[in-house]
Amino acid sequence: MAKIDYPYVWTDKKRTLFGLPISFTRYILTEKKLITRKGLLSITEDEIELYRVIDKSLKQPFGQRIFGCGTIHINCRDTDTPVKEVISVKNPRGFMNILEEHVDKQRDKYRTRGRDMIGADLDGDDCDCDHE
Repeated sequence: MAKIDYPYVWTDKKRTLFGLPISFTRYILTEKKLITRKGLLSITEDEIELYRVIDKSLKQPFGQRIFGCGTIHINCRDTDTPVKEVISVKNPRGFMNILEEHVDKQRDKYRTRGRDMIGADLDGDDCDCDHE
């Protein structure tokens, strides 16, 4: 695999049998993007801007959990990849905390807080309608 030539916050490989990083899939988290790089001779990269992340969830099946691995499902507002999976990485809870921190920073930078709930009027106070 090619050397990573840009600054990153976190990186890991997809883990296989016994939690070993024998894979040609690498996940790279920078301050602005989550990048998935796949391949050995031909490399394909997929990027997600962090401010577009809507929600994330962690799944740890028994086989992954006994080796300290887990899979993170990330829902985002991206046309190419609305659901991103970071499959079988070490210390998945730590990765989720780092991801959350950088997502919050990017949302603050782009002022996108609250846009996740477009159209949701949970308490009824912000209604723009004229009826009473």
